[in-house]
Amino acid sequence: MGGDPGRRRSRSRPPRDAIRGDRERKIRGIIAERPVGTQEEMAAALRRQGLAVTQATVSRDIKRLGLVKAPSRDGRSRYVLPDRPSPVDVLRRLRSAVAGYVLSVDSGESVVVVHTLTGCANVVAEAIDEMRWDDVVGTVAGDNTILVVPRRGGARERVLVRLRRLVEGRPE
Repeated sequence: MGGDPGRRRSRSRPPRDAIRGDRERKIRGIIAERPVGTQEEMAAALRRQGLAVTQATVSRDIKRLGLVKAPSRDGRSRYVLPDRPSPVDVLRRLRSAVAGYVLSVDSGESVVVVHTLTGCANVVAEAIDEMRWDDVVGTVAGDNTILVVPRRGGARERVLVRLRRLVEGRPE
């Protein structure tokens, strides 16, 4: 068969943060379906869904998602998503996603196009959507490309500049 088997394996493995994004989506689904009160319960639920996780990984995911404990109907505590993440956390997530995954930002006549590493577009698009910018209606993400839809034609340039500044590591 030839070739370096380790190299072949690394090409087929999704980027670490794509795996993280999948795990975080599953965590959101789990806590929406049933009460989960401990990190160990969360790890067990993720393992039942086929994910190999440790308690330490689950702990980091819970922190990154900003989950909080709230009383459930039976009086026990359970993890829930906060009503709304703080603007500082949202901006931090966007900056991290842009720095880690965005390759370029360009524009068409009425949209902004963001190119990402393969498998990372959803992570970046979700971070952009969480910002709830007045100038942005929403995003559409593929595997490595995001269409950012400005609310009005005149907003396209502002959105383009804002995203390019983030890519360059400058303040928004």
